[in-house]
Amino acid sequence: MTDRESLDVLVVGAGPTGLALAAQLQRYRLRFRIIDRHLDRARESRALAIQPRTLEALAPFGVTDELVARGNPAVQLRMHLPGRTVRLPLFDVGVADTPYPFLLFLSQADTESVLGAHLAEADTAIERGTELLKQAPEGTHVACDLRHQDGREESVRARCVVGCDGAHSTVRDQAGIGFGGHAYPQTFLLADLEVDGLEHGAAHAYMTDAGMLFFFPLGSPATWRMLAMRPPGAADIQSPVSLGQLQAIVDRYIGDLLHLRDPVWMTDFKLHNRGAERYRAGRVFLAGDAAHIHSPAGAQGMNTGIQDALNLGWKLALVSQGAAPEALLDTYESERAPVGRNVLRFTDRAFTVATSRNPLIGLARTRVAPRLAPLVLRLPGVRGAAFRALSQLGIHYRRSPATTEGPHPSRRGPRAGDRLPDSPGSLHAMTAAPGFHLLLCGPRGEWATSQVTAATRGRDVIHVHFLGMTGPWHGIAHGLVRPDGYIAYRAAGTDLTGLTGYLDRWLPRPEPKAS
Repeated sequence: MTDRESLDVLVVGAGPTGLALAAQLQRYRLRFRIIDRHLDRARESRALAIQPRTLEALAPFGVTDELVARGNPAVQLRMHLPGRTVRLPLFDVGVADTPYPFLLFLSQADTESVLGAHLAEADTAIERGTELLKQAPEGTHVACDLRHQDGREESVRARCVVGCDGAHSTVRDQAGIGFGGHAYPQTFLLADLEVDGLEHGAAHAYMTDAGMLFFFPLGSPATWRMLAMRPPGAADIQSPVSLGQLQAIVDRYIGDLLHLRDPVWMTDFKLHNRGAERYRAGRVFLAGDAAHIHSPAGAQGMNTGIQDALNLGWKLALVSQGAAPEALLDTYESERAPVGRNVLRFTDRAFTVATSRNPLIGLARTRVAPRLAPLVLRLPGVRGAAFRALSQLGIHYRRSPATTEGPHPSRRGPRAGDRLPDSPGSLHAMTAAPGFHLLLCGPRGEWATSQVTAATRGRDVIHVHFLGMTGPWHGIAHGLVRPDGYIAYRAAGTDLTGLTGYLDRWLPRPEPKAS
């Protein structure tokens, strides 16, 4: 490497968010580097579940099958109440349009391992032990000073810097972006270990007056992930946490029903609920925990970060390659910041209900809700809506500036801004290649070749597909799918005038070169 190396993107942080971003930049053959001040990837589990939407989003990289093979697609929840156990299904309705209708329990260590191996196969090095010292705007680039493990320093120029460097983000701090919120007062305990007396193939929640206790099926690096709140009134547990301390908490909460053994990893920690004031400052962007941190309720954190990265990555790529205008980068914050705020609200409310010492809330949590939940969740519509929200399949960008409904849009089916549903013909596989995908439904003879050519000529990032069917969108004749699997434009009929207008704005043809 030489001083002042010029990059398209510098990715700071090699957790799941940074690795996912690097994988996407790699597909578009951008000049990028990914650095991390830590010498090794995560070896403990940390995040423990991958949602269906994240599995879909990672599938084009060819890593999802390996993730599923390593993980545990548990589909049942056991809610243990005083005197009885309630069995609740997970993701059994509302997920018919995805090839991954399950919550995959998999340690973050495994997720990072799979993504890291994918990058290595294409000779992309993760530069561990490399720290960002300073970043500063410099014209159309950001000047970055780096320090390597051996003390060597270098300076690089990047068109964009993306902070995927966690809650204590250097990128965020140096960009002057606030990170408001609050810390929760409770102390929590986390461990990956073996448990005797626990039914396999399900997640377990113990709802007691003393507190809540969870066991999630991992498989690796241990069979179970334990999560518990320190009992009220108990003295703070000093690190390192011991197996005896964990067993005492389990015994206090539920008696001697379970025996803990063979811990792989144990820790105690505090939780925060914080969000970045902005996701962008000039040519500096934030993604993942650098933009939002919250409780683990609903297994949303890592999944939200990965989807931040995949929303941003293709936009960086197309703008860097001159295929899209700079304005496309503005849509990253307008699309992902509302998602981040919703996650912060949802997890905060769920956490407050789960941990409140208010007697009325405690009664509702341990007596009323566990009895009402099975009755309410018997309604397929309610259960389906809840599962689509948790699975992140329901995330949409309908209000994005880069989303447009064409003439005579149908009131049925997915709208512009919605995720493209999968189908028996595997629309997801068809639209997996990098770039946009124009789907033309109905007999091929209905489409004038000259009009299709006129709309797409000079736009090399568009793939055209004649589906030869009436369409998966209940009468919608044509639609444009973005690189991240969301519908950018849809319309009825075979007139592509509206589509051409959309493309002229967001994928303009290159200016002819002067002779």
